[in-house]
Amino acid sequence: MAVENISIHEVGPRDGLQVEKTTVPLEDKIRWIDAVIKSGVDIVQLGSFVNPEKVPQMADTDKLFEHYSSDGNKPGRVILSGLVLNERGLERGMACGVEMFCMGVSASETHSQKNTRMTTSEALSRIIPMAKSALEAGKRVQVSVQSAFGCGFEGPIAAEKVLGIVKEYLSAGIRNISLADTAGHAQPLQVEVLYTTIKGLDPDVELACHFHNTYGLGLANCYAAFKSGVTYFESAFGGLGGCPFTKLPAGNVSTEDLVHSFQRMGLRKDIQLNTLLDTARQVSEFFGRELPGAVMKAGSIVDFKGA
Repeated sequence: MAVENISIHEVGPRDGLQVEKTTVPLEDKIRWIDAVIKSGVDIVQLGSFVNPEKVPQMADTDKLFEHYSSDGNKPGRVILSGLVLNERGLERGMACGVEMFCMGVSASETHSQKNTRMTTSEALSRIIPMAKSALEAGKRVQVSVQSAFGCGFEGPIAAEKVLGIVKEYLSAGIRNISLADTAGHAQPLQVEVLYTTIKGLDPDVELACHFHNTYGLGLANCYAAFKSGVTYFESAFGGLGGCPFTKLPAGNVSTEDLVHSFQRMGLRKDIQLNTLLDTARQVSEFFGRELPGAVMKAGSIVDFKGA
């Protein structure tokens, strides 16, 4: 477990880039990934094993894992994660060196069909055996409930449906569970209630959160999750990102904003915030536009002494 029991999971190379129209060359991805690894974050999601025709930015995911699995390129303590949607994706990930498999199902039937062409129940019946297979192979596994706090197509999602999926995971012996706010509909009180309820189901569950900043509540939701016992926080450099199969794709919580917030609370000061800010600036320059991250624009006030 990471310092102070808080793990930062950088998903910029995957969720941050998947909706971008401009293809990022492999060498630029490696440069950005090297930097976030150097910063001291705990987990980096290199990509997803999806159809490259549907998500062209992820066409080089296998090459990225092969690069970091080769002699001399393997980072130190950082964990390399990859997203898989089906058995073929799991096979590809096993073959190229994925250390932590992320997989999940959507609590929204509409989003599930658009994302995987399966119902929630059908997806769950495939994801659980996949997760067990990866665990038996000695891999780390994180399962998720997508659209856990609301859906851009369906609106509110019943907490009972989310909890039903979580109970299936727990019954299968899978205890690293993420709730993903795919549409960015979450609000802090809802976050607190849902995570507290899950913690009550199994005190040994390892909880993760993945918030999008569609309506400006991303960091507030992260703080509510932190207060509710969540220890894994997923974010993207510069605040990039969004699911291409949701109604209104919007960016993730910015990694540098999240780390800055924790550091202002005296937590995770081991992470090199300036390195994260430099990376976000490089990404901003590459795409030729201002990114959503706030600290990149305003500057850090961690350890600010004043005039």
